[in-house]
Amino acid sequence: MTPQLLDILRQLSHEDFRSGEEVARRLRISRASVHNAVHEAESLGLRVQAVRGRGYRLALPVTWLDVEAFAPPFSGCGVVAQRADTLDSTNAHLMLQAQSGAAHKSLVAAEWQGKGRGRRGRIWLAGLGGGLMFSLLWRFNRPASELSGLSLVVGLGLAQVLRDLGLQRASVKWPNDILVDGAKLAGVLIELAGDMLGPSVAVIGVGVNVLGAESLRGALEQPVTDLSEHLPGSALDRNVLLREMVLRLNDSLERFDRDGFSPFRQDWEAFHAHQNQPVHLLTGLGERISGNAVGVDDGGALLLATESGVQRFHSGEVSLRSAAGCAVAPALHDEGAP
Repeated sequence: MTPQLLDILRQLSHEDFRSGEEVARRLRISRASVHNAVHEAESLGLRVQAVRGRGYRLALPVTWLDVEAFAPPFSGCGVVAQRADTLDSTNAHLMLQAQSGAAHKSLVAAEWQGKGRGRRGRIWLAGLGGGLMFSLLWRFNRPASELSGLSLVVGLGLAQVLRDLGLQRASVKWPNDILVDGAKLAGVLIELAGDMLGPSVAVIGVGVNVLGAESLRGALEQPVTDLSEHLPGSALDRNVLLREMVLRLNDSLERFDRDGFSPFRQDWEAFHAHQNQPVHLLTGLGERISGNAVGVDDGGALLLATESGVQRFHSGEVSLRSAAGCAVAPALHDEGAP
């Protein structure tokens, strides 16, 4: 991404056209730079309408991330926020900062990720301006061995925020996806560091599809959706979404650090997209196991009722697919985040 691209795009709106000459004058750059930026934005998944004699307009109602818009409420709960135009990965960025002593509750959000990552080495795809991508660093008093339900707590918190915003069909898929009507809306990637027997550090990455899911569908092996398909434009402000999600995660993570996963279990099952439904589990060894997903245990393990009884499966061991055979589990976009 060229350094001037986001400065140029921030001069454009979804409602009104703005001439390339005006944008160039405001930024003290050439009109050719504006023209080239529009083409670069298209290559990064952001559509810009260009009309001769009128200028340029964003095809979708993008809201650019602004620390002054999303961060003020964080001061009361100790979250230290920063925004970046571009990063390879918000998770990788915070993991490096954690090694240098970054503060508990450090948060970074990025407009663009060059190498966004998902679970099991997959990539996270999102068009410029179309996704909300952020990572939160949390220093737990619990050892890493006691964090097995963390991804479920995070997923539940995100789904609760989405329902509060009006998306009542938001649900969770074990271990850390957010679905709407079976299509993926958001994912979580958690990376841990520290002593298995002592305090631990988690970098919690979140990726949410806000706009432009139609441009992702050709590259993915599973159904995907975005907020614009389910909520009105007034609910698509990424600064509001970021603020509400971080505040909810702060409350949930403080409770999880104190009490573990058990207090969240009932709520998580109420949000579970496959609760009491037949599913197939594919193990890491390629074994296919069928049964009914009857919930999770107090550690966050999936409980699967099979012909031989209830079996437990832990995050990282299995992929989840619907009994009808339609893949709703890991693909390029799976369980991803920054």
